[in-house]
Amino acid sequence: MEPQVVCIVATGSANLASVRRAVERRGHVAIVTDDPQEVVAAPRLILPGVGAFGAAMNELAARGLIEALQHRLLGCMPTLCICLGMQLLCESSEESPGVPGLGVVPGRITRFAAGEGVRVPQLGWNLVTPTGEGMFMEPGWAYYANSYRLAEAPEGWNVAVSEHGGPFIGAMQRGGVLACQFHPELSGTWGSELIGRWLDGTPALSTGASRTSARKPPVSRVIPCLDVANGRVVKGVRFANLRDMGDPATMAAAYEAQGADELVVLDVCATIESRRAAARTVDAVRRAVSIPVTVGGGVATVDDAKALLDAGADKVAINSAAVHDPALISRLATRFGRQCVVVAIDAARDASRTGDHWSVVVRSGRERTSLDVVEWAREAAGRGAGEVLLTSRDRDGTRDGYDLALLKAVCGGVEIPVIASGGANSPDHLAAALASGASAVLAASIFHEAEYTVSHVKAALSSRGMEVRS
Repeated sequence: MEPQVVCIVATGSANLASVRRAVERRGHVAIVTDDPQEVVAAPRLILPGVGAFGAAMNELAARGLIEALQHRLLGCMPTLCICLGMQLLCESSEESPGVPGLGVVPGRITRFAAGEGVRVPQLGWNLVTPTGEGMFMEPGWAYYANSYRLAEAPEGWNVAVSEHGGPFIGAMQRGGVLACQFHPELSGTWGSELIGRWLDGTPALSTGASRTSARKPPVSRVIPCLDVANGRVVKGVRFANLRDMGDPATMAAAYEAQGADELVVLDVCATIESRRAAARTVDAVRRAVSIPVTVGGGVATVDDAKALLDAGADKVAINSAAVHDPALISRLATRFGRQCVVVAIDAARDASRTGDHWSVVVRSGRERTSLDVVEWAREAAGRGAGEVLLTSRDRDGTRDGYDLALLKAVCGGVEIPVIASGGANSPDHLAAALASGASAVLAASIFHEAEYTVSHVKAALSSRGMEVRS
């Protein structure tokens, strides 16, 4: 097929780099626009979205895009709406009372209810099953990052469903309009092929698969971590004695090929050197992979986070700056949505107290604070963090296994997802962390040293009865 020009709507809050790269991987040309005339006339248009419903609608109104989008969507012109972009099609959202949506789809967006086995936001992979014929998508694994969802299928639309504490609409399609609650641009090969079928206007061959009534447990994520210094991946013990391990983009691509669910890139010198993580490294990794990338290191302002999102990050991790300025968490969540905000907590056991207690350490483990780790995790979640990246400084690089007592304490104290980090040496360690409440497990040494591949680890977890993305 000849290359097409695909217009991507500049909403003012979305991370466009992942969407742009996904279009370019299909051999097409991506143009970012906020011109209402271009929005109406574009042969193919993508409406992405991250952040809050009300803020996004205000941005669209300020750019004069509401009528242009309504004209296009009501006419079923080829349009791909992603995540918040799908929610904006509805009449309203529980997230922003009193703010009208585009009104193309009847219905109201509501929040997931946290409960046993259900953490909010939903961050990770979930099965998507089309329920009708003629859709662009096949059944498969999709990456979600959402706290709100459409619960009921709208009349006149073909839909696909997923489950998170109950069924919800994972995608809906009418004519050339495909609206996905998940992120196809971050859903690996399956998502890339879906984008390709939408671009070509070609229905999938295996839609309409019967929907299973079995309730699957949440899917556990396996996340390689790339600690970066001076543009190279490094690894040490307890944040010290760093060794060169390789090129970030090359290693990232290899891990995606092995089945990694996400990647975390941490610039381990950024905070110490009072600078933000290198955008060049982030851009190179984004060009190499089509799975979610979290980036941290030196993020101290909203502008720092925006620079990383613009470079290709999907989530930003904040640590030292959040401890010194807790309101930063709320500012980032308001601007980009809590699903983009990861609070990284480095924990060190507090030997001065009786029982299990841990203190927060900052500046790459160089400075111990008086903050209690569990209390800080609760405060971070309350201020808008969507996820906790929990690293045991005592176990980092030691290969002694995760600090399970620490993990259980934090997972029991918050309702948001928790990523376990620090000390993994075998699939047994990863399985123990997941059994202790972690939503995801992060590891570096065992992957960098080629002792295990991601696929090997996933097979071992699956053999223990843990649900993983195949």
